[in-house]
Amino acid sequence: MKKLQGRTWFVLLFILLLLGGTGFLMYSYVTEGGEWVAFKANSHLYSNGQMTTGSLTDRNGLVLYDGETDSYAQDEDIRTACLHAVGDEYGNIVTGGRVLFRGYMAAFHPLTGVGESGNTVALTIDAKINELAYQALDGQRGTVAVYNYETGEILCMVSSPTFDPYDSEEVLIAVNEGDERYDSVYLNRFLSSTFTPGSIFKIVTAAAAIEELDALDSFSFTCTGSMELDDGEITCPSAHGDLDLAGALEHSCNCAFGQLALELGGQRLMRYAQEAGLLSQLTFDGVTSARGSYSVTDKDLDLAWSGVGQYTNLVNPCSMMALMGAIAGEGKAAAPTLLHGVTSPSGLPAAIVGSDSHSIGWSEETCQTLKRLMRGNVTGHYGQQQFGDLPVCAKSGTAEVSSSEQPHAWFVGFVDDPEHPYAFVVMVEHGGWGSKTAGSIAAKVLTAIAETE
Repeated sequence: MKKLQGRTWFVLLFILLLLGGTGFLMYSYVTEGGEWVAFKANSHLYSNGQMTTGSLTDRNGLVLYDGETDSYAQDEDIRTACLHAVGDEYGNIVTGGRVLFRGYMAAFHPLTGVGESGNTVALTIDAKINELAYQALDGQRGTVAVYNYETGEILCMVSSPTFDPYDSEEVLIAVNEGDERYDSVYLNRFLSSTFTPGSIFKIVTAAAAIEELDALDSFSFTCTGSMELDDGEITCPSAHGDLDLAGALEHSCNCAFGQLALELGGQRLMRYAQEAGLLSQLTFDGVTSARGSYSVTDKDLDLAWSGVGQYTNLVNPCSMMALMGAIAGEGKAAAPTLLHGVTSPSGLPAAIVGSDSHSIGWSEETCQTLKRLMRGNVTGHYGQQQFGDLPVCAKSGTAEVSSSEQPHAWFVGFVDDPEHPYAFVVMVEHGGWGSKTAGSIAAKVLTAIAETE
């Protein structure tokens, strides 16, 4: 009898496992079937390694890539500017739509399988804005990106160096031969790279000082142009005089923020960088951004410079843009996305798209304070006139990376306006002065986006 009961329980357990496995398989089939059929070994969808179905467009319907004809946009500048959003012929750019969204392009349906014609996948980017950003970079290495922090849609995403995808074979040969013009050309600098932040990191130090030191009301500092420490010196381009926290951020005073870093300590600065999302990865649309870094040190000079955004600090441009969106949203915003919509050959929606939320660990009051301070940077220092009527809140960065090369130029921020909810990041490698080089690019792109609405 006991043996029969044992066998019965074994059979029941086997049936439960079988049903569970079948259920999991069916769930995976429905949710991931598009990716399965888009596997490159499927000869029905591929020819010479290239998908022969589906298309990619920008948010306005401009065709960026057509799988059936294996053709890109007609305009060369648009092809070049949108390369890292669309992808190259050989799939070397893994963050492009041709790789990320091939499952959607394949027009897979759980009941009917793969259709004869593929789906149309609309990206969130505006190709014309990408073209303008690409032209504004003027051949310089770097990245320009703008997203709607209420919907998550990335309106602009340009990475340079880039190339015309019709030149993919020639570029592949040049890359293999070590041609410096195409150094890391397949890398999307917005998503997959990290850079020394320079003074844009002062936003993190300011947030920590506001919450931990009550610095908005209590901090005062007299900048003489340098600050002597036991193991070295912190310097500013000039003497800034008497400063409160707002003045220190507006004038981007290295000495003042070095002093704040010493008072805060490395552990607290690292915690605030982590709460800002700068030390973790963002994952969306099947791609994961690069992770930034912050090193805790017991040396006063290194600690002070880390609060300024130097030392070993590294940040990813996408994570920095998402932080700007979260500050604009007073602690919470939409997470970025590149997927605007998927349409079947019959013109009906073929997928549900949307964005997750992205939040940071700073209080609503701290974000409100940072908004005011960053708005003051623009009106009191960078110049509102270049942004027209847009109420831009921003911080520039001039990141020293080499004694023999120009610093990286950064300009990050957001538009504090429900009619124009945009957060942005501009980074120009070895571009020099942040507000001048990167700030002017940001102004051109933001005003162009506002004019298109």
